[in-house]
Amino acid sequence: MGIYVYDTIKGIVILSTALLMMSFQSEIADSNKALVQPQKNESLWQDFQSVEGSCSMQFPKYPDHLSEKMRMPKEGFDLKYDAYISAVDQKTVFLLLIAQYPDFVDETYARMSLEGFLNGILTHNPNNQLIFADLSLVGGHEALDFFIRTGGVYFKGRALMVKNSLYLMAMECEVQNYDESYYNKFVNSFSLVTKK
Repeated sequence: MGIYVYDTIKGIVILSTALLMMSFQSEIADSNKALVQPQKNESLWQDFQSVEGSCSMQFPKYPDHLSEKMRMPKEGFDLKYDAYISAVDQKTVFLLLIAQYPDFVDETYARMSLEGFLNGILTHNPNNQLIFADLSLVGGHEALDFFIRTGGVYFKGRALMVKNSLYLMAMECEVQNYDESYYNKFVNSFSLVTKK
């Protein structure tokens, strides 16, 4: 498989993620509804399982679900992704994005896919500043933890490859609202669901 296909997939996932976050933030900012302030009480977090049942995690507020299937005629496959977005206030958004790569992409390409994903995020906006990025193993799967600042906003997340799926868990918030324990609660609650 050529690099062009990876770049295309990576670009679509990055662009989709960026557009989802931007459109959702605009929706929040334009809304006149009072949104619930995040509670530090961990008992209020909602257990959640993805529509396909491939993973579960906790959100501070039950997430909205967006799904998209993009036909890629040049490459001859469809790219499917599901996004779960939980906005707990006007300044903090949690995201789980599951991108379904074609069957021929698997974990043997994990490091290249994750590094390409991060590079794509950084080059997508010239104002993005990388605070840190670390590769690690999470549940036996290669994962990339990253922390990015764009002006007065933090975007912190973990991306991980499992077979031909990319899982992106992230929190976007204003710098003054950043809470490490809140982020850790979200990301560390992620688990894969074993299919029987």
